[in-house]
Amino acid sequence: MILFNFNRRPKKLNVLTLSPTMFFADYGAHVRILEEATILQKLGYDIEILAYPNGRDIDGIKVRRCWGVPFNYRVIVGSSRHKIYLDVLLAAMAILHSLRHKPDIIHAHLHEGGLIGWILSKLTGAPLIFDYQGSLTGEMVDHNFLPADSHFFKFFYWLETKINHAAQVILTSSTHAANLLEDKFGVASDKIYPMPDCVNADVFCAGHYSDAEKQQLKESLGLPLDKKIIAYLGVLTPYQGVDLLLETLKSLQQTRDDYHLLMMGYPGVHKYQQMVDEMGLSGQVTFTGKILYQDAPRYLALGDVAVAPKISTTEGSGKILNYMSMALPTVAFNTPVSREFLGDGGIYASAISSLALEAALNRALDLSTGERDRLGYYLRQRVIRHFSWERTGEEISAIYQALLSGEPLPAVRLRAIR
Repeated sequence: MILFNFNRRPKKLNVLTLSPTMFFADYGAHVRILEEATILQKLGYDIEILAYPNGRDIDGIKVRRCWGVPFNYRVIVGSSRHKIYLDVLLAAMAILHSLRHKPDIIHAHLHEGGLIGWILSKLTGAPLIFDYQGSLTGEMVDHNFLPADSHFFKFFYWLETKINHAAQVILTSSTHAANLLEDKFGVASDKIYPMPDCVNADVFCAGHYSDAEKQQLKESLGLPLDKKIIAYLGVLTPYQGVDLLLETLKSLQQTRDDYHLLMMGYPGVHKYQQMVDEMGLSGQVTFTGKILYQDAPRYLALGDVAVAPKISTTEGSGKILNYMSMALPTVAFNTPVSREFLGDGGIYASAISSLALEAALNRALDLSTGERDRLGYYLRQRVIRHFSWERTGEEISAIYQALLSGEPLPAVRLRAIR
């Protein structure tokens, strides 16, 4: 665990949160930013988020957006050249805002935010906390934004290293990410605080939904009532394993037909719908398109099992925690992040391949009702014990207070998650 003083309540502090995203966009890093801001506000902090234009406003969350441009009004997922000018615009607005309203703390998300936060910290003297959710260059390679052997990769790797060393404290979304910072980038271990993604188990709870409500939603979506529903919620991209998942279903249909995939997310719905049609899977997959974050529990309640086939090994996988909180037996690749969240309760594919994923899905679908219930209960209890936003909020608050008081930072020890 990490040693914190939870008895001291924070004074009213202004926290400038840098979110180089089109916040809020109902996926991934956005959820962590939202949940951290929400719990820190409950603890008495004044949180102001600086973000790209075009995001969705959330009640009770203060967001200031940078200027936009007339030729880009879509939500950007992953690496994109459009982020270059948006980062420049965000940096300009952040500098002007910080000079007028000096923050007490700068809390930067993602590497672009870390770079802007570094500049703001130098200008204002406010301490910088970097919320690290995965490797910048790792994401660029995963998204096919640039090849690993290019000169641009070498430049961005150098820049990533500089950003990783700039903050006084780094929070990581998984223990694996903490190990990556220390082993690959040489960041001192005493400034790295592993704070895995969490979930609001009071909201993500299958018990909130009756059988009648679930049947009504199934009928409205056209889902078969006599088949086991495999739930997927997340971004629809190759690095999330969506292509591999569809290849697996193509093979799986040769041996069984007692399942149906509920594919929830965006973008790329048209692309993957066309792929499903070409593969002869149209009768086995239903696409919902974008699901609002507040609606996600209701849709996940329709699942019998869930799948998280993410290929990337450098990023977090918060969807797994949502599945666990909904008591869904979960199929995933045996990556460090999946193992950290699921522990011994995961149904793991032994390799990143369609063959291994097929074997794992078969095991999940073959579970009896009693086995599904017992495994789901175990996973939900694991979330409640180890992945609470309330606990994470207290830990972040203790770090804020230590940075501002000049007291030693809390000692870093990995959480004992069993």
